[in-house]
Amino acid sequence: MSIKKKGSAEWQGSLKEGKGTVSTESGALSSSPYGFKHRFEGEAGTNPEELIGAAHSSCFSMALSMILGEAGLEAESIKTEATVSLEQDDSGFSIPAVHLSCVAKIPGADQAAFEEAANKAKEGCPISKLFKADITLDARLEG
Repeated sequence: MSIKKKGSAEWQGSLKEGKGTVSTESGALSSSPYGFKHRFEGEAGTNPEELIGAAHSSCFSMALSMILGEAGLEAESIKTEATVSLEQDDSGFSIPAVHLSCVAKIPGADQAAFEEAANKAKEGCPISKLFKADITLDARLEG
């Protein structure tokens, strides 16, 4: 099985003064603005790191749901946040780390089983496999 999804971006102008838009094939994002000020100066709009964080959070949550289902468990809720670290050194910019923070309500699950499932999801979700960054995880089961 092979699934292909498309995202696109358009850029106009210089790095600092230019402006861009990002869109997805589904239309969930349609000409959403991004640029230097959005990425580095906190201006409203999106940026690549936030989009990566959203992609990683959603992928991890779905992978965790699948792994829980294989164990006969179903989540009432899975809330995941990915913090994507963009850093600059002498070689340029890189993303050396992503930290996943997950809080879930799963009837019938204990913390140990949940942590095992969460770690499998962290290692196995396709977005995690995409990165060479260090991916860390805090997983907490709510009562």
